[in-house]
Amino acid sequence: MASAKPAGRLVVVSNRVALPRQTAAGGLASALRAALQERGGLWFGWSGKLAAETASEVHQMRDGKVDYATVDLSRADHEDFYTGFANGTLWPMLHYRPDLVDYQRTHLDGYLRVNEIFAERLRQLIRPDDTIWVHDYHLIPLAAMLRRLGVKNRIGFFLHTPLPAAGLLIALPNHHELLETLASYDLVGVHTRRDLRALEDYFLHEAGATMHAGGRLRMPEGRQFRAAAFPISIDTEAIAEAAQRAVSNSEITQLRNSMEDRELIIGVDRLDYSKGLHQRFEAYARLLERAPELHRRIIFLQIAPPSRGAVLEYRQIRRELERSAGHINGKYAAPDWAPIRYINKSFPHQLLTGYYRTARVGLVTPLRDGMNLVAKEYVACQDPDNPGVLVLSRFAGAAQELTDALLVNPADTEEVADALERALKMPLAERRERWSAMMDVLRRNDITLWRNTFLQALRR
Repeated sequence: MASAKPAGRLVVVSNRVALPRQTAAGGLASALRAALQERGGLWFGWSGKLAAETASEVHQMRDGKVDYATVDLSRADHEDFYTGFANGTLWPMLHYRPDLVDYQRTHLDGYLRVNEIFAERLRQLIRPDDTIWVHDYHLIPLAAMLRRLGVKNRIGFFLHTPLPAAGLLIALPNHHELLETLASYDLVGVHTRRDLRALEDYFLHEAGATMHAGGRLRMPEGRQFRAAAFPISIDTEAIAEAAQRAVSNSEITQLRNSMEDRELIIGVDRLDYSKGLHQRFEAYARLLERAPELHRRIIFLQIAPPSRGAVLEYRQIRRELERSAGHINGKYAAPDWAPIRYINKSFPHQLLTGYYRTARVGLVTPLRDGMNLVAKEYVACQDPDNPGVLVLSRFAGAAQELTDALLVNPADTEEVADALERALKMPLAERRERWSAMMDVLRRNDITLWRNTFLQALRR
């Protein structure tokens, strides 16, 4: 009997490529690399380097069963594609902030131009039986451009941000030109059912699509594609083990010693307006104002590495938070106690797992977030005998799964302060019960299940 034909390669396409031996590679990069190693594959994207002009040359290297192919971009192309359109237009729109959209037609032109360059370079590397998996808002039109070049392969797309309702999406200039290119994919993945409803609503009511059996959307010209929710997750067991090992780390010991038996509240976020950091600081200040019995008994550690420092809004956020942290410490601190520790740098992931395990409260309150893996990592890092409490924004995708967190509206500082006080005073039995329920979810739905479920759906 003839053996079944082996599956072809997996081709991953993303804005940045996690090259081998890069120490900064996170959970998503590790999961994608594992998928590539399983089948053999190719990872394609921007090299991270700026050149005098966007090069026709593709840099290639191999590590095990995985090939890596990257392209240099010119400073002008990168400015239009990445800084201008992807992060100046799409990022705020996808995070429900149309007031921060800086739309310029030249930026859209550059975004489309770079996607066209990616398509042309990638086309030369694709084999007929490859499965292609494109990631995130930087590369929305890539499949349409590949189709125009004659690529017939199965192509999937995953959006790692939230997707706002159709009524907001249509405020994006030239939204038809951009968003309808998603129909060129065979499968479009989003994080939550809410995101999926938004996508379907847009295509049904703005693009003239019709819904067919099996969740297929049919465009007016006949093209069909599927959309579905695939909530991304973490490597649950690996992170739990890392947190357990980190307990003996000297820096974690130093942190515990510096706290002098006080309870730790922790927040870890990129410095971004979508993370709700200003409102978070206000809620913590409100807690200190109304609960003087907690003075000298708690410390709030907020880690917020800078991002996109060249953008005015991000510089303003940093200045506002520095003033707010200074105001809180100036008003409430004692000679032997500073209520807030605000740090603008990143830390190795191994160290963060130890910080999470040390904290009685994980404070994760974005105004909008596609998923927010910090929330999931905080839960996975807890000591089963003495777990902490997660305070989580209702508007993070993770809230759809981690329903035993204390869910809050991040804009309501009183509600967040209430949740912080409840978390700090929560009995051990309730903490264990809530943690156990959330940990069960994370063990069932880890990052391996996420990628396998998406790829199986794409191959069908």
